[in-house]
Amino acid sequence: MFACRLPLWRFSATCKLRQSGHFVPWDSCQMLTIKGINTTVGQEQQAGLKGKQVLEDLEMHLARSETEALFHEQPETGNPYLEDTFLRGYLKTHLPPKVLEEVHQDLERFGSHLHSKIQPLSRECELNPPVFRQYDAWGRRVDHIHTCSAWRRMKEISAEEGLIAEAYERRYSNWSRLYQAVKLYLFSSSSGGFNCPLAMTDGAAKVIESLGIPGSLKNAFDRLTTRDPQQFWTSGQWMTERRGGSDVANGTETVARKQPDGSYRLYGFKWFTSAADSDMTLTLARIVDAEGQCTQGSRGLSLFFLRVRDEEGKLNNIQVQRLKDKLGTRQMATAELWLQGARAELISAEGRGVAAISNMLNITRIHNVIGAVASMRRMMSLSRDYARKRVAFGKLLKDHPLHMQTIARMEVQVRGAFLLLMEIVHLLGLAETNLASEQEQLLLRLLVPVAKLYTGKQASAVAVEAMESFGGQGYMEDTGLPVIVRDTLVLSIWEGTTNILSLDVLRSLIKSQGQVVAVFLSTVQKKLELASGTEELSPAVQQTREAIGRLQQFLAGAGSEQALTMELAARDFSYSLARIYTGRATAGTQNQGMVWHSPSLSPCRWCNQELCPVAAESARGSYGAGAALQDSALVLGSSRL
Repeated sequence: MFACRLPLWRFSATCKLRQSGHFVPWDSCQMLTIKGINTTVGQEQQAGLKGKQVLEDLEMHLARSETEALFHEQPETGNPYLEDTFLRGYLKTHLPPKVLEEVHQDLERFGSHLHSKIQPLSRECELNPPVFRQYDAWGRRVDHIHTCSAWRRMKEISAEEGLIAEAYERRYSNWSRLYQAVKLYLFSSSSGGFNCPLAMTDGAAKVIESLGIPGSLKNAFDRLTTRDPQQFWTSGQWMTERRGGSDVANGTETVARKQPDGSYRLYGFKWFTSAADSDMTLTLARIVDAEGQCTQGSRGLSLFFLRVRDEEGKLNNIQVQRLKDKLGTRQMATAELWLQGARAELISAEGRGVAAISNMLNITRIHNVIGAVASMRRMMSLSRDYARKRVAFGKLLKDHPLHMQTIARMEVQVRGAFLLLMEIVHLLGLAETNLASEQEQLLLRLLVPVAKLYTGKQASAVAVEAMESFGGQGYMEDTGLPVIVRDTLVLSIWEGTTNILSLDVLRSLIKSQGQVVAVFLSTVQKKLELASGTEELSPAVQQTREAIGRLQQFLAGAGSEQALTMELAARDFSYSLARIYTGRATAGTQNQGMVWHSPSLSPCRWCNQELCPVAAESARGSYGAGAALQDSALVLGSSRL
């Protein structure tokens, strides 16, 4: 190797004698030692071939040195709580002073712990996904799902930090649920996928609490909500079967046979069971009557509690068929399970399983929103830091106006989604402490599916756009960015796809006989009234009011149409509710003193988009019977070969 780099022209200078005056260049007369070869003008021919090879080697070395010296600055983040000024501004504006003081101290400590200790564990979980071992060395079936030490440590941290307990201890009354949501929001993108088991654990605890915590479930509830890592349980949620999907009423084949002691034995195949390494689960099954018959449809479904393993650690008459090979969330074990007489306890009224588990679905859908907002914030934080470091075309990315415009547009989406999340968990906190009015309970019922479906779509779009902001590096697996994108894509699928939840929104309208829409419109208009006195908000207020007017016109026209119209409009209708309500929330934050820092991030930016797409599409004739036929012809006709 060379101790220093010498310019290539020093080695490639000609050694020919000039014909006039026999002038010899200075470089050729020097004694040059390269890899032990001594070269003078008189020895040129003998050393010619060797010298040529030396020069080629030198050029290759220099080329490699230059290449190896090029690198990109790695984006880095610090304490996620301290860096999230929008979060801190929200808490300062909304929490009572005493609550804020205690919460701020804990979140600052937790943020530091996330940065220094938990984030490295997250990467370990991503690099060491669960492994399924069906047989031991002697041929005995063991069905063991091995998880890495980092994953098991995440479970301990979840208990120690009270990530479930906080919501049920209610130290801060109706603010406890919001505080829990903030901790989960900070934890989610550093959890290595453990946020998913926590969602189902929270949901199971909510179901048991809603049943009055019967004596037989007291131990389970205490373990789900404890802060003791040695006692803490996580829960699964086993509903999807071979027919798959959200149609549990027609897709559930698992049956329950009552035993003489009053317990039940479950028989069936659970096709998709997330967090298969959990300690317990809630699941649906059909009870077999004395004649061996089962009631079909949703009326035949009952809710059961079961332990996954007994006290000795043996599976509860459960066989693991395989682990799912998923696109993302590979850190978490998702399995296909055979129930072959699994002992279970009936915990709902017979035939009321769907109603009983609805509390679990509400909680898991809210967790889905938390995960969506958290993944967007994580990608934005990394993208912002990269813009401060990466030089392209002679200047930092942050000095390229188009690049910053793209990031600003994403930032508006993240802030809007965050505010929608905070609205929901605030309403949930009121409901859980019996402080919510009837109108607020109706609003919560409407906003949960709306927020889940909309933020799931937002998260996918923002994650992909943010990945692009890193250029080719965003596509490199070892940067960790593709993991975030893959894990984000499930958010529009898990706990109900966009279309399924859009239809759920319509059901809430029908069930309340339109009352929920009236509450929605009244709530938005009241908030706009408060914001209308602020001059800089007047464009946003005006745009939101116009969107409300168009929404009302659509509803008035759709009321006389057939059901097909509302079904075709369901997705756009849900998007309209999400955008209008978020517009109301963004205007409210500015009016309450929260700072958006720049005009490009003002509430007006959110309201510049189409707030009521359902009205726009209706005007184009997208929802009539003719449109449905055209859609079918377009899709099905294109498949004819």
